[in-house]
Amino acid sequence: MSIFGWILFGLLAGAVARAVTPGRHSIGCIGTLAVGVIGALLGGLLGEAVFEDQIHFGWDLKPFLLAVAGAVVLLLALNALERR
Repeated sequence: MSIFGWILFGLLAGAVARAVTPGRHSIGCIGTLAVGVIGALLGGLLGEAVFEDQIHFGWDLKPFLLAVAGAVVLLLALNALERR
């Protein structure tokens, strides 16, 4: 996937994660992008550990759901740290 593809993939995953995660999020577009890309990496690592299979990121449903799940976990962790 190209750099532009990663940016778009991360932005979509971050936006879906923000929509699914409860609470108010004070991050902007760049923060959403960062959460999406880092969540995609986190979701890929967790997916490889759980499914014991190498995850190839592309425009498929399984990698997208793993990216969204990773972004949701990251957003929940950021919200927990923000409340402290």
